[in-house]
Amino acid sequence: MLAMIEEYKEAWDELTAPGAQFATTTIEVRGVPIKVFESALPSMRSVWEMARGYGDRHYVVYEDERYTFAEADAIIRALAARLVDVHGVQPGDRVALAMRNYPEWVFGYWAVVSIGAAVVGMNAWWTTEEMQYGLSDSKPKVLIADGERVERVLPVLDALRADSPMALMTVRYDGDLPDGAERWEDVIDPAAAPAELPDVAIDPDDDACIFYTSGTTGFPKGAQLTHRGSVHNLLNIVFMTTVAGLASAKAGVVPPPAPTDASGQPKQAVFMAPTPLFHVTANNCLLHPATIAGGRIVFTYKWDAGRALELIEREGVTNFSGVPTMSRELLMHPDWEKRDTSTLAGMGGGGAPLQPDLVDKIDKSLAGGAPSTGYGLTETHGIVTANSGSLYVAKPSSCGRVVPTLEAKLVDENDNEVPPGQPGELCVRGAIVIKGYLNRPEATADSIRDGWFHTGDVATIDEDGFVFIVDRIKDMVLRGGENVYCSEVEAAIYELDGVAEAAVFGVPDDRLGEIVGAAIVLSPGATMTEDELLSRLGQHLAKFKIPERVWFLNESLPRNANGKFVKRDLKESLLGG
Repeated sequence: MLAMIEEYKEAWDELTAPGAQFATTTIEVRGVPIKVFESALPSMRSVWEMARGYGDRHYVVYEDERYTFAEADAIIRALAARLVDVHGVQPGDRVALAMRNYPEWVFGYWAVVSIGAAVVGMNAWWTTEEMQYGLSDSKPKVLIADGERVERVLPVLDALRADSPMALMTVRYDGDLPDGAERWEDVIDPAAAPAELPDVAIDPDDDACIFYTSGTTGFPKGAQLTHRGSVHNLLNIVFMTTVAGLASAKAGVVPPPAPTDASGQPKQAVFMAPTPLFHVTANNCLLHPATIAGGRIVFTYKWDAGRALELIEREGVTNFSGVPTMSRELLMHPDWEKRDTSTLAGMGGGGAPLQPDLVDKIDKSLAGGAPSTGYGLTETHGIVTANSGSLYVAKPSSCGRVVPTLEAKLVDENDNEVPPGQPGELCVRGAIVIKGYLNRPEATADSIRDGWFHTGDVATIDEDGFVFIVDRIKDMVLRGGENVYCSEVEAAIYELDGVAEAAVFGVPDDRLGEIVGAAIVLSPGATMTEDELLSRLGQHLAKFKIPERVWFLNESLPRNANGKFVKRDLKESLLGG
């Protein structure tokens, strides 16, 4: 295995050498030197313009619906024209998408970025209150929403429009339309679409997307993802796949022959996206690579391991990438042995660490594939590191090496670099760090200093350059790939009458990695049941943020000398160990 690691380093240097396919250079962006690929496309519009040439290949599969690249392109051109000609959307404006993983999300995304506007990716779990916050913060000219999200936004639609004009386009919605609303099926006619996309100018550092991350102060923050960052994340993914293959070839590992279709041509790559498109995991790390490669991307109405296995067999899925619990549920499902999963060449994902036993299970269960993982954040447009195949099996606790367009360092609490071999907060700088947080200059300045993004994760980096995440600085629960900031949940609990003290923390969970736990002390004379607590929180918080383990305590929560709750001691007393 040591030989494989040396081959990996050699392949890395070869691919990034001057004049090579993935050669890098340093430019200055917003006063900061950053590494970029010399061959990078200028915008995400350019990505779609390349992909539309795949024509009659199948592109989007949703349950029993399917669309070719050509069909998608016609819909995208029709929507782009509607947004520009009817709704007046111009470069720099925003269009919000709020829906399940419907095909319309994909078409909406490409139409919006191709006209130089920014997609606002609305979390489909959000309540009415949370949707109102996100829409008020981002002020989109148009909201494109499915039926469930329409019902949630209707109670606050007038209030939102009083603050900023916003058209509404509904998707798969049969209810009555409010004023100023239109149905997708009534206004998007691909047969009448213009031959070309509207002619607009897009700068690489324009916003391409606003994805909201849970906020440490109780409000989500809109991360500003740029065209440059999105393109470089895509190229980093292509690079990490290419370098792993070249390293294996150098080590003498003969890959199985590439599957071919009836005409002898290589079979189409087929990606399954089981996680929501309003996260970078599915959007930037699955949709983007599938699109540029001419691949097919498969969506389901909701996660169900049995249905996923059925579609993996039916569609010949080659790449499955979800949160670790999804991979585990596939392997443990009684239909795993009954379904044909031989096409799977990669299985893994991110959003939480893959436990070492799961790495081994995937490695042994895939006849022609291997496990993979990645580490990344919304603030890095996607992946910071990636690890796959034999390297992953050799280092199952590592999330891999840092991608070529990032510098990385580990620092202590005073921002001083730590000595080699010591843990420190992982900080990264480069083309894929976000521009900042929308309307939040203080939060931007706190997280991004001299171009270095502070991840909030404690890591070590070994002598081979492989990163190991060992702890978390942020007071956060990572529940099945969803970030839940404890202070946000605590703030909602404190809004309830009768709460004297509240502390929220992560509780280990075999399925989701962590679930949300809460310890609560009530004021003298106050009463509250767990059902009452959860019902009232459900009016203000998305379902995944609501505590699943609740303790009502009779004594004050443990505090340190500064008066802060000591959550580690609290967890030990409640959970043991």
